[in-house]
Amino acid sequence: MEALLGHSAQPAASGGHAGAPLPPPATLKMMANAIRALSMDAVQQANSGHPGMPMGMAEIAVALWSRHLKHNPADPHWADRDRFVLSNGHGSMLLYSVLHLTGYALPIDELRNFRQLHSMTPGHPEVGVTPGVETTTGPLGQGLANAVGMALAERLLAARFNRDGFPVVDHFTWAFAGDGCMMEGVSHEACSLAGTLKLSKLVVFYDDNGISIDGQVEHWFRDDTVRRFEAYGWHVIPDIDGHDVAALDRAIALAREWGERGRDGVFAPTLIQCRTMIGKGSPGRVNTAKAHGEPLGKDEIAATRAAIDWPYPPFEIPPEVRAAWDARERGARSESAWRAMFERYSEGHPSDAKEFERRMRGDLPAAYDEALDAAIEDATARAETIATRKASQNALNHFGPALPELIGGSADLTGSNLTDFKGAGALRVGGSFVPGRHVNFGVREFGMSAVLNGLALHGGFVPYGGTFLTFSDYARNAVRMAALMKQRVIFVYTHDSIGLGEDGPTHQPVEHAASLRLIPRLDVWRPCDPIESAVARGAAIARRDGPSALLFSRQAVPFVTRSARQVDAIGRGGYVLRDAEEAHAVILATGSEVSLALAARELLAADGIAVRIVSMPSTTVFDRQEASYRSHVLPDRLPRIAVEAGVTDGWWKYGCDAVVGLDTFGESAPAGVLARLFGFTAENVADTVREALRRRATRR
Repeated sequence: MEALLGHSAQPAASGGHAGAPLPPPATLKMMANAIRALSMDAVQQANSGHPGMPMGMAEIAVALWSRHLKHNPADPHWADRDRFVLSNGHGSMLLYSVLHLTGYALPIDELRNFRQLHSMTPGHPEVGVTPGVETTTGPLGQGLANAVGMALAERLLAARFNRDGFPVVDHFTWAFAGDGCMMEGVSHEACSLAGTLKLSKLVVFYDDNGISIDGQVEHWFRDDTVRRFEAYGWHVIPDIDGHDVAALDRAIALAREWGERGRDGVFAPTLIQCRTMIGKGSPGRVNTAKAHGEPLGKDEIAATRAAIDWPYPPFEIPPEVRAAWDARERGARSESAWRAMFERYSEGHPSDAKEFERRMRGDLPAAYDEALDAAIEDATARAETIATRKASQNALNHFGPALPELIGGSADLTGSNLTDFKGAGALRVGGSFVPGRHVNFGVREFGMSAVLNGLALHGGFVPYGGTFLTFSDYARNAVRMAALMKQRVIFVYTHDSIGLGEDGPTHQPVEHAASLRLIPRLDVWRPCDPIESAVARGAAIARRDGPSALLFSRQAVPFVTRSARQVDAIGRGGYVLRDAEEAHAVILATGSEVSLALAARELLAADGIAVRIVSMPSTTVFDRQEASYRSHVLPDRLPRIAVEAGVTDGWWKYGCDAVVGLDTFGESAPAGVLARLFGFTAENVADTVREALRRRATRR
């Protein structure tokens, strides 16, 4: 490896200037110490935060951001910028320092307000809050998985849009990661997939400092990380001095060369192992766990200022250091050159240029409306009694061909989740890159979900991924992060109740629908038949301000006839499916239990008891409707009985008199046997309505 790193640095892409000589060592030292000073001062002022990582990775940031990163501080959303991910997001002050110093719209007062209410510098980086932040990080390992998704997006968009002489999609994804990221299982899931997919424009800097919150990691983490990544199929540049900017510069140049041209003909992501000292510069805290997550304290900060020869007051950066960091001019040149190329591309390939711009804006094509109408018309014409997972695939067969940005797959359950569509083609990387739109994620529910987030964050795609609903627990934190980041990601969950049957309680998700509904900004859909399935699919695709979870059945459910007005009302989350003059009660149900409610209605009608049936495919969407609509659907004067094959807690908020549900785990038996065992029969629902009416009458 020493021989490999001995060559001169390769020229960087237009955003960097690695072809020029490195600045003098004194300048590089000052640039790194500026990060150290800003980080320790901001953490101290907040009396909260993590100074150790920014102080330890300062030189790595100098080497990457000042020499190789293609970016323009004036335009953080430029389509062909490099993506940078701080997976070890607790070290957020490193990123905030660099964004401020390079010229992003992040004034020094925002660094002074680190971790304060409504500041642009929250405790962990948040996309949409701070210009230049590409993803929200903090839950360790997920940023690394997001970076895999971003690199995959770049690879797929390049295959679709690049033409000879016009590399309109040509950028790297860079990620910083620490020991905590490597310990989290999601890093294994995502990095294994990245190696398989040969995402060569992904470069990860491993901050190998051997310290975590509990102390020296050798007592609980002795993985040979280099060999681990080599086993994934990555290229690895080991044992780089993380405080030697010149050595880092050569390693980055080599990683760029491998990313663009391959290493001995092999394309793969690259891991750069950086040996660092956490809290470097702090005489009393260097290489200690105390540097990880505690302010240094006034005395130690004074000692650090003396040790690094930084005589300036807190938050003061000397002009020569600001000038050395300033990336605005070269960033503007880089973007200007790209835009000039894109203009020429537009002249020669006008339809491709328009399509690229549309997809990067996130606008859906006109064909979306046609696909939605076709999916509904097809479901109506079929009028089939089928599982909603199959109804979902039928709808996907309309949306997929119409929306080239739609990409997804399954965590090794394609034949069960039915997440492929006609003409999708499988993504394959063998002798050549086959840019299919169906991704086999393998048994990696968490990794898949975090990769989907990265695809969405990059732009140009509407990603989705499937697994069994019970395994949403494996992926839950990535689902939560999608909601926190307001990303358009679609999580497809099938086998959504005890209707799964013989697989038993390990696979019967009695609590999962209710649990997912608790996540803010996550729209949860549990459709009852093919029409609702098509509308739910369409709503998830169209939604731009957050993710959706689509819950589909394994067992067949009856087709339900509706008026055109009722079809339109599905998108409101809940609506009157069957009404009655002088209704005595309301039965509200979701998913496969809607047909149960309809059957109970017939039994009650035979006794002269008229009921209204409300189908509520999405409680989360229904709850956002105006109060007048909600009270129209669920009149206060009528008793309400909810029916869902899951835990009951979430239904009481609707003022229910009773809930037919399941507050225990399931059993291993055929679905019909389980339905009778747990009371999911038309007779029991009808009896529950009768009892609710009796109690009301008694109270009068």
